[in-house]
Amino acid sequence: MKTQRIVITGGPGTGKSSIINELISRGYTCLEEVSRQVTLEARKDGIDQLFLTKPLLFSELLLEARIRQYKDASSSTEPVVFLDRGLPDVLAYMDFVRTGYPAHFTETCEQHKYDQVFILAPWQEIFVSDSERYENFEQAVEIHHSLIETYNRFGYDLIDVPFASISSRADFIIDVLKL
Repeated sequence: MKTQRIVITGGPGTGKSSIINELISRGYTCLEEVSRQVTLEARKDGIDQLFLTKPLLFSELLLEARIRQYKDASSSTEPVVFLDRGLPDVLAYMDFVRTGYPAHFTETCEQHKYDQVFILAPWQEIFVSDSERYENFEQAVEIHHSLIETYNRFGYDLIDVPFASISSRADFIIDVLKL
């Protein structure tokens, strides 16, 4: 049986990590967001916001980490693996900051397909900035549109997760997947 690779995506501050944590608490296999880890590693090297100072390098590192996650999910023996963001997110953010990227970014997204993608819309009531999140709410809305365009470009039919409690949002995802 092939493992389903399910992406949960959305702009910053939309509740992705909270839903991933809820799914983990229910016993599902989830791979957490890797961009914070890349950001924290860069800080150890004295670079406060690697994405802002060297967006291509940051995105290369992120692409590599997400390829590893994709492969980990693909080799799992679990029926479903949830991923906090997918490979197309890297391109969506590069498009958002209007920075070009090499052709292998696009090729990677074409070669590594997910089974389903859930997207969370910007939600003002839960949006919070923190030390790793530099975007404001208006930018989160722009990133949301960039994510939609990018995932659509790669042929995904995005499933909108409604605004609700974390538990209800997780229930919605599980119900759609018939888990």
